[in-house]
Order: sequence, then structure tokens, then C-alpha cells
Amino acid sequence: MNINYDLELEKIIKENAGTKPKLLLHSCCAPCSSSVIERLLPYFEITILYYNPNIYPYEEYLKRKEEQIRFIENFDNVKFMDCDYDNDRYNVLIKGLENEPERGSRCTVCFELRLRNTAIKGKENGFQYFGTTLTVSPYKNSYLINKIGLELENEYGIKWLVSDFKKNDGYKKSILYSKEFNLYR
Repeated sequence: MNINYDLELEKIIKENAGTKPKLLLHSCCAPCSSSVIERLLPYFEITILYYNPNIYPYEEYLKRKEEQIRFIENFDNVKFMDCDYDNDRYNVLIKGLENEPERGSRCTVCFELRLRNTAIKGKENGFQYFGTTLTVSPYKNSYLINKIGLELENEYGIKWLVSDFKKNDGYKKSILYSKEFNLYR
């Protein structure tokens, strides 16, 4: 999959002829969402979906969720959608993969779980697009994330926002925004 992510965004802008389509954007945390929101806000009506059943313990999950909410309060036009903490389901799905390294099979299962939930919620709530902030991380496989997203687009009939947000200094910008807004990392 050889995709020019900037051309994909330009294509979306042209297809929507000056209107802002609704985007359900899965976010793993406030720091990762920071530069992504800044990049996409001129082009989309953004709702952040916080669905991260992989975070443990529950107190850490709540701390990250509260930080995400605090961060998006800086924007008048970014909404927030919450999901139930679903760590039991996550643990069932990764059974036998607990010792996999970063970027291993456990990550694939986790990406698929979170992106599937985003596609379902997006479809149910009338969003035109769904996407994720995960591709801003240099530790996440953007190719794999986009592959899963495109498969879910076909399955659910909601457009996937192809991305590699770490490009064009996206990750560096997220570090700067984290400092500027004093975000919990």
C-alpha cells in the first residue's frame, strides 16, 4: 500500500466542496490527539472517540481520559464521545499474546478492536469518516493501521481517513503541544 497521505486529504477536501464532513477520530491520548486535531480542524467537524480498553489499571485509563477531555476544552468546535471501559474484552482477545513485543500480534489485535469500535460508532451516529490518532506515534505501524481501517471501511460502509500523522513533524508537534498545554504523558 503506497499512499500519499497529503494527496488523500486533498482529495477529501475536493470531494466535499468547501463543506466540513463529520469525522469520528479515535484518540489514544491527549498528547497524540494534539497535533492531529490541529492538522484536521480546518477540514473536518471532529468528534474525539475515547475507546482504549488496552489501558490498565483503570485509574490510569481515567487519568488519560480526563486529560483528553481537558485538552479538547481548548477548542469550541471539537466534541467528545466516550465508550465504556472494556478491559475484560481486550484481555480475552489478547489471550496468549500477552508477552508479544511492541508492534507484534497483540498490537494488531488491539488496533483492530479499537478501529472496529470506531467504525461501528461512526456508522451508527452518521459520521462520514472515521480515523485514528495512532499513526502520529513513531512506534505504531501506519501501514498496518491503514490496512485495517480500509478493511473496516469496506465492511461498515463508512469512509476511512487514511493517515500517517507522524509525517510533516506531526510527532514533534505533539511533543511541543504537550509542553505548551502541560499534557499528561
